Amino acid sequence: MKFPIYQIDAFTDRVFAGNPAAVCPLESWLPDETLQAIAAENNLSETAFFVPKGDDFELRWFTPGVEVDLCGHATLATAHLILSRLERERDEVRFHTKSGLLTVVRDGGLLSMDFPSRPPAPCAPCAGLIEALGGTPEAVLAARDYVVVYGNEDEVRALTPDMAGLMALDRFAVIATAPGRDCDFVSRFFAPAKGVPEDPVTGSAHCSLVPYWAARLGKDALDARQVSARGGAIRCRNDGDRVHLAGKAVLYMEGMASIRE
Repeated sequence: MKFPIYQIDAFTDRVFAGNPAAVCPLESWLPDETLQAIAAENNLSETAFFVPKGDDFELRWFTPGVEVDLCGHATLATAHLILSRLERERDEVRFHTKSGLLTVVRDGGLLSMDFPSRPPAPCAPCAGLIEALGGTPEAVLAARDYVVVYGNEDEVRALTPDMAGLMALDRFAVIATAPGRDCDFVSRFFAPAKGVPEDPVTGSAHCSLVPYWAARLGKDALDARQVSARGGAIRCRNDGDRVHLAGKAVLYMEGMASIRE
């Protein structure tokens, strides 16, 4: 069996930056174990698979280790493929996912994603979290992920987490965040137990970061930057129980996958 496969850098306007995702259009779903094996073979933070559903699509995301309930950069990459290559006449694409209906629309030169808001609440960190992450945070909150707040961007950039220590997290991942020097806030994202030691740019993390920073800064339109080694920019808007995350994407590679079942 053969099917096309694309590698797309998301939340950037140039290759070798942002977050690379593999995107695989399928005519129908393959067995879950096959999807997971493909994602492990790709060895990127996420592989997205999608199949037609009427005028919409069903969309699923896999890290090299697990299927996830929400992924921003691979959704952006999939929308970019559809809107720029497969169905250029469209201005909108709708995905049916484990996190409900997600819509992506053209927004000037960007693609804007409509995602669920996941506001974090103050919490006590699990044992060993701060020691493994490092630094001296000001606050710890959580939704799906821990959100660990630092005083400034330099502290977040300087973190050198103990990945073995972070393997014991009792939540999906940990996000380190702080006010930005030339943007509203910065972040980094770590999920080693899920096969993603550090994710370059994480859309789903901003489902929690946007409501937190919107409330703290008293503004709903926010510019964010993930300060990983590759880096990436996200234009954000807080909108009640939804967040809008906008960015660019660029195709790096395309080919054909061949599987013997």
